[in-house]
Amino acid sequence: MSGAESLGDGRASDGRDVDRTPVPDADVCVVGAGPAGALVADRLAGDREVVVLDAGPRFDPEDRLARQERAIRPSYGRPDVWGVGGARDAHENDGEWFYPLNHARVKGVGGSTLHWQGMVMRLHEDDFNSASERGVGADWPIDYADLRPYYAAAERELGVAGASDNPYAPPREEPHPMPAFEPSYSDSLFAEACEELGIDMHSVPNARNSEPYDDRSPCVGYGTCQPVCPSGAKYDATVHVERAEERGATVIDRAPVERLEHDGDDRVTAAVYATPDGERHRQEADAFVVAAGGVETPRLLLLSASDRYPDGLANGSGHVGEFFMDHLFAGAGGTLDEPTRQNHVGFYTSACDQFYDEADAEQAPFKLEFFNYAGPSPVEMALTGDDWGDALAERLRDGYGNHVAMGGLVEQLPDAESRITLADDRTDDRGNPVPQIEWTVGERALDTIERANEIQVSILEELGADVEWVAGPDATGPAYHHMGTTRMSDDPDRGVVDADCRTHDLDNCWIASSSVFPTSGAMNPTLTIAALALRVGDDVAGWLAGE
Repeated sequence: MSGAESLGDGRASDGRDVDRTPVPDADVCVVGAGPAGALVADRLAGDREVVVLDAGPRFDPEDRLARQERAIRPSYGRPDVWGVGGARDAHENDGEWFYPLNHARVKGVGGSTLHWQGMVMRLHEDDFNSASERGVGADWPIDYADLRPYYAAAERELGVAGASDNPYAPPREEPHPMPAFEPSYSDSLFAEACEELGIDMHSVPNARNSEPYDDRSPCVGYGTCQPVCPSGAKYDATVHVERAEERGATVIDRAPVERLEHDGDDRVTAAVYATPDGERHRQEADAFVVAAGGVETPRLLLLSASDRYPDGLANGSGHVGEFFMDHLFAGAGGTLDEPTRQNHVGFYTSACDQFYDEADAEQAPFKLEFFNYAGPSPVEMALTGDDWGDALAERLRDGYGNHVAMGGLVEQLPDAESRITLADDRTDDRGNPVPQIEWTVGERALDTIERANEIQVSILEELGADVEWVAGPDATGPAYHHMGTTRMSDDPDRGVVDADCRTHDLDNCWIASSSVFPTSGAMNPTLTIAALALRVGDDVAGWLAGE
């Protein structure tokens, strides 16, 4: 693939030989080639001239095995696998909690889906009406029924393996496109303990193939789902990027958009982007869709400040960057006096949503996860020790195969003091202010982590495990789900976009991102991102048709 970043001898290629000049007479310009941008581009390509600009490179798919090898070597950190770090990805922290932004993000065509785990749940009905039903948070200007057909469409587009065995899931209209993955061996151990405690287990919807689907192979069990799937069985957004290109869309990589320009009629006129050769170009279009994620989207709007919008583009409400949310982790684990086949599966296959809808003003919604990948893998153990031969064999025999663990995600409430701003004294490799993260968590989330820990420990103890660690309120961290920084609202004074994800201030600019979430719920956000992106695509198409 021309211009693709390679890990081999061709690594020096920086894509300078690729044509990155603007596309004339573009109907739509999409900023970002992650899952949202890719789905919007694919939805609109064909009859319309669509151009997609992405800040990062195209990654050569032939290098995925090499990236897997890099991932399993302890000398490399997770960001190294996809080349994250340096001045390009610099950021600042100035909040109550430290936020390790670069630990789990990818800049490049495919975005976060290149390294995600692939879990795709729908938000629950009450997640859309948190203020009304739970007494905290905010109500979305849409409800579950509005998004329900788009959820189904998103499951078909991504390719989701799942089952209808979850009695706590919201109503659905059709089966998942593929059957669910079978419960793992360690799931069967958990099931016995959960049955004794009256706790329900059920399957987990996965955006990975349990059988051949969409010209992609079924999962072959590499087990390195995070941060790389060498087989392509796990969905990533290059699927829709390539499909959009086949239908005529133009995708320009290594083209970071530095600002959006607008005219006096409150319309965006151009996206100004840089290229590896140091040039800057203006991509004009009739409609613009910003799909750069929960951190880079507000940053771009703030960088686009003008005389008319001195506080940032689309920021008439003053809320751009505010209400930054993530999911908080709760977990516990230990060892059993029997084999658990740890790391036999690289993703979890069973969960528990039983306590999710007990949420109220004091307790946040949360879900529980039964891990298949507790403890070190044999490869990790072999590479981190300094013994060999019989000594290594003995260490692997004695130290591998009896670990067990649970995880869980907890909702964080929206808080205006939790936000993304521009750093005052640090710039990126092009001289633009980097994002500054002020992350505030809140007591409701921390109290709910304690509740999740109690359940997790009770299950492990019923299982007969020696509980060796608990990730409670003092040891929690983010799930790297960036949400809420350009929130959706019917009231222009209370949000950045309307119910159709079109900005209140500019009538030809939409935002397709988890940044529009008014609340976060406790479900992984990608399926909701995909559903909203498909909805945005339809709205943009309708707007263009009416022009």
